[in-house]
Amino acid sequence: MKKSITPNQIKQNNRSLIYHFIYKNRKVSQQDIAYELHLSRPTVTANLSAMEEEGLIYKNGLIDTEFVGRKASAYSIVPAYRIGIGVEILKKEVKMIAVNLYGEKICRMASEIPFERSESYFRGVCGKLMEFINSFGAKDEQILGIGFAMQGLITPDKQTVLYGKILSCTGLSITEFSRHLPYPCSFIHDADSAAISELWVSPGLTDAFYLSLSKHLGAAIISKGMILDGKHGHSSTIEHIQMQPNGSLCYCGKHGCMETLLSLTALLNEGEELENFFLKVRENEPSAQKRWQFFLTDLSRAVNMLHLIYDTDFILGGYIAPYLCEEDLTFLHEQIRQMTPFPEPSDFILISKMPQHNISIGAALPYVREFLQKI
Repeated sequence: MKKSITPNQIKQNNRSLIYHFIYKNRKVSQQDIAYELHLSRPTVTANLSAMEEEGLIYKNGLIDTEFVGRKASAYSIVPAYRIGIGVEILKKEVKMIAVNLYGEKICRMASEIPFERSESYFRGVCGKLMEFINSFGAKDEQILGIGFAMQGLITPDKQTVLYGKILSCTGLSITEFSRHLPYPCSFIHDADSAAISELWVSPGLTDAFYLSLSKHLGAAIISKGMILDGKHGHSSTIEHIQMQPNGSLCYCGKHGCMETLLSLTALLNEGEELENFFLKVRENEPSAQKRWQFFLTDLSRAVNMLHLIYDTDFILGGYIAPYLCEEDLTFLHEQIRQMTPFPEPSDFILISKMPQHNISIGAALPYVREFLQKI
């Protein structure tokens, strides 16, 4: 026997429909809401009044409508009604970002705090976080939670670092941070965080292999709009696929892993800046050009191997993404066509749409998404 829908459920559903319609369209009139959602004017009016009083939405000027008469009041959501915080934990610094309900940056800060597994470090980072939140005047009730992006694999419950050799933080618990903070906290793998950012800016994206080409190599598999974690929590850890058994030593203890070929550490000379390197590349400086071609050739080998396993789009992200151009993609496609046994169209390698601050933003977005799903 089917359960009947209660009046309260109908009321909540109408509220959710109206809020999300305003959220999606950014600026709408009461008439547009009623017409598009097939709701009565009294229902729309009552919900708008309640949400405006609660602070969820506000009157945002006037708007032209298809209806005859004077201009109608426009309604928009209050983007900073709730705020997500993302933190990227690195070896020598900590990056923090606050985003609103659209995932837009409110404020950002980076501090040179070398990582160490000590109480003074965790207390110091959390102190900086509280200073950061106070700097843009946020109230405690506005903060949805804090996501800590880590250079390591994370347990499914997001509470513990499962494998963290880069920072020597395997087994680290989120409580080391959360005990100093009045907000919900969770860990997230930095590559997953970057892929979540990509999904956010490309709502139509359903399947892809995301490659994070940064100081360290990382990846995430996107399937049906979700990040695949895998049975044991180490899906898409391509950085430890061995490509040169007698190659350079990887931080995992093996030799010749993809990490040793496709990370910034492999590409850049000691003390060299990425921007300066690409200035030399685009000016056709021979030494830089040679290094870049070697890097792209190794990248094409890796992408070809992975593409044979998972025939989907490949998104190139990370610190390198803003410097990539069509010429680089053409080179990759040409190299892959020489390697693969199949006809290969030049349409499956893409450049990230969100290369800046994607890791820290992606760490904050799960809290924003959860809020939006519940409202």
